[in-house]
Amino acid sequence: MEDIDIVHHINELAEEEHRLERSHTGGEVSDDERARLHEVEVALDQCWDLLRQRRARRSVGEDPDDATVRPENVVEGYKQ
Repeated sequence: MEDIDIVHHINELAEEEHRLERSHTGGEVSDDERARLHEVEVALDQCWDLLRQRRARRSVGEDPDDATVRPENVVEGYKQ
């Protein structure tokens, strides 16, 4: 996967996240929608993390393709 593919996937996920958030502004969220929103948020964090890993590897002369998607408990545990 190339960086541009990851960026495209990030954009798709962000659009879905915004659609989900807008669809129930002021309304009640179903359990399925809440679960999907969580999945999208985690996937976004994983994609951003993967993109940062790839860029970091490239900047030090390493192969960006050696970067891997980290599990939810790792990417969700980062401090902002």
